[in-house]
Amino acid sequence: MTAIIEREDDGFVALCPELDIASQGSSVEEARANLIEALELFFETAAPSEVARRLRNEVFVTQVEVPVG
Repeated sequence: MTAIIEREDDGFVALCPELDIASQGSSVEEARANLIEALELFFETAAPSEVARRLRNEVFVTQVEVPVG
């Protein structure tokens, strides 16, 4: 799974784009740990059909340059 973590105000938000599941924490490490917990709970409780419906198999994370001004 992919974890994208970004600062938001005084904390951090962690997103798993493959399943569109997010969590948050006061540090990068806490946001990451909370995302892992959210993913574990999802897999424990979701029906196989729900997992299949939400799962995106091809997620590409890259950077792009955009001229400004």
